[in-house]
This record gives sequence, C-alpha cells and structure tokens, in this order.
Amino acid sequence: MVQRAGKKSALDFAAEFHYRYRSPASAKGLADKTGGRYGMRILHVVANPKPAEESVSKQITEAFFQALKKTRCLASIKKIDLYKDTPPFYSYDTYRNFWYPVFQMNYKPSADEKKAARYAMKHGKLFNESDVLVITAPMWNFGVPGILKAWMDQVMCPGLTFTIGPAGVVALHKMKKVIVLAASGGAYDPEDWRNNLTRQIKAAFSFVRVPAEVDVVMADGQNPFFYKDYTQRKDKAIQTAKALAQKLAAL
Repeated sequence: MVQRAGKKSALDFAAEFHYRYRSPASAKGLADKTGGRYGMRILHVVANPKPAEESVSKQITEAFFQALKKTRCLASIKKIDLYKDTPPFYSYDTYRNFWYPVFQMNYKPSADEKKAARYAMKHGKLFNESDVLVITAPMWNFGVPGILKAWMDQVMCPGLTFTIGPAGVVALHKMKKVIVLAASGGAYDPEDWRNNLTRQIKAAFSFVRVPAEVDVVMADGQNPFFYKDYTQRKDKAIQTAKALAQKLAAL
C-alpha cells in the first residue's frame, strides 16, 4: 500500500499517543471519571521488518486502524516496532531476576540481573497499563517471528505481568483483549497442527490470564505460486479487520 507524500497513514496514527473524541462533552466526562485518561489504551506491537507496500500484515493493520479512527472511539495507541526497539534474547540473568524470587522468598537480584531485566521492566509496564494488545506479524516457518517470541519472553515474567504460586497464576496487568493481524504464505485452519502462530499466541496470553479469546485476522494463502486467489484472500482479511475494529470501538 503506497502512501502519498505528506499524507499520514493509519500506521503513523498508531505511532504515538493520539486521542479521538466522540464529542468534547463525552471526552470531558470520561476524563473526569478516569482521572484525566481517555478511553481504552491500545499497545500495538509490530514484528515485521518489511515496508507496508510489501507487507500484507501491515496492510491489514493499516485498514484496521483506519477503521478504528473513523469510529472516533476514545482510545490511545502506543506503537512498538520491534525492529527499532529490539528485545534481547532471554538470558540466565533475566531468568534469575524474575524466577528466583518465586522459589526463594528472600532472594535479592544482583545488579547484573537487574540490568538484564531493564527491557522486560520497560515493556512489561507498557503491557500492564494497556487494555488491548494489537500484534502485527507474519507467519514464518509455521510460527511467530523470532523477534516477537523474544518480546513475549521478556514481557511474560513472574512478578512483572503475573504472579505464580500455590493459588495458581494471577494477572498483574489489566489487558482485556489480544488481536493478531497476520499473513501467511500457506493456508492453515486455526487448529491445523502446522499453525503454530495462532496456537502459541493463544496459549501464552491465556496463561497470563488475558480473559478474552484472542482474535486472529489471518490473510492466508499469500503465496501466488500455490494460491491464485491470494488477492481475494487479502481483501477478505482486510474486511474482517475493519469489522473487528468497529466491534472493538463498541466495547
């Protein structure tokens, strides 16, 4: 999707915090009730290095945020491009920082362990403060891109986004919804054993007690050598994403 010079796209709209009001009166009323905050907080995580004109998942995302923008819903959007704010691989020091206190009540992380956990602390805070997580990602080798898995490993840590103990797992976040906007070369049903992207994301966020079912919009069959209707498949996913944005705005 080629962007005209001087015209901001929906992805630009999602790059910073922006507020859209139904009316000044309704915005003020909501601000009074929420201590000055406006509506739902959306965290948008991008795990695709391609430019939008080459990326189907980004084009679906473009349509989603444009549709959301048109609803004029009360929402703030924070975008994280993982190729600009790159997560480190989960290290032993990171593990010790978060997991040793779970099993050793009086454990005090070392300076090196705290340093290793800086990225996790920063992004865990963003996760905890958000109501909705929107993930833009392709399916690579039947699963999530490695950079997205690295981000999930950083964020899903005990004492950060959840607690774990004899009573089970308890959320420390307020995340209510996860939306995945994705594309794949092949075509796989949600329960197909090869569709590890859907399975992994659903399992991970269910474990940390995100209450709602994960919504996945997948433009599958994008390999033109195998699927002659790849354009129609993309168009169908775009329409589904627009409908999902309208549904989200109505919550």
